[in-house]
Amino acid sequence: MEAGGLAWLLGPAQQLVSWGAAGAMVFGGVVPYVPQYREIRRTQNAEGFSTYVCLVLLVANILRILFWFGRRFESPLLWQSIIMIITMLLMLKLCTEVRVSNELNIKRRSFAAADSKDEEIKAPPKRSYLDFDLNYFWHWSKFADYVQCVLTFTGVTGYITYLWLDSSLFVETLGFLAVFTEAMLGVPQLYRNYQNRSTEGMSVKMVLMWTSGDTFKTVYFILNQAPFQFSICGLLQVFVDIAILLQVYLYSYYPQKPASHPAHPASTKAL
Repeated sequence: MEAGGLAWLLGPAQQLVSWGAAGAMVFGGVVPYVPQYREIRRTQNAEGFSTYVCLVLLVANILRILFWFGRRFESPLLWQSIIMIITMLLMLKLCTEVRVSNELNIKRRSFAAADSKDEEIKAPPKRSYLDFDLNYFWHWSKFADYVQCVLTFTGVTGYITYLWLDSSLFVETLGFLAVFTEAMLGVPQLYRNYQNRSTEGMSVKMVLMWTSGDTFKTVYFILNQAPFQFSICGLLQVFVDIAILLQVYLYSYYPQKPASHPAHPASTKAL
């Protein structure tokens, strides 16, 4: 009787744990970006956050969804990709609006400082996805350009996947590219911090959440026997997160002078 009662309690408990783990996988990935989003909205400054992080995650999750069509993995991982794509688009929208607004304000101040009545306030030059200028790639003036780029990438890769869906080699390679790209998530931020010799403007809470989330995710992959690409690249992602945390410690306790760079368009910076 006791064994039966224990089994009756364990069944729902295990189900709750399973649902909790699935929910953490679906929504846990977007949680780290909440403090960064709020920080950018509060300060109206997106300089400390690299929008190439958004590019990496958009590419990785689009490829992961396409991989699902060739090799069905757990539904929580699929929904995680959908939620992450929406989140990254929201981050891009905010960063673009803030950056363009700041550029316009700087332009206005520069004309005011010139104290010339004949000068006319001009808006900063608009940069478009359709200009096909690699110098301004992923540094466009309108959010719509980012959406066009994402839709174009999705359409092209989706068509190629449709043509090669019967090839197991292609499908496995697609899965590896998806998780390897995601594993490189922290690299733009790592490089951005190295260029600035500082982590100022970057949300440390975001990186701590990256680390805890990636650790949980990697353990989840291993325990649920997800495709091997997921586990290997999950470990790589954790190592990159730890490297960024080491930068936080290094630049906080041993401040360094910003690296001198030759003059170049602001657009070449990783915003």
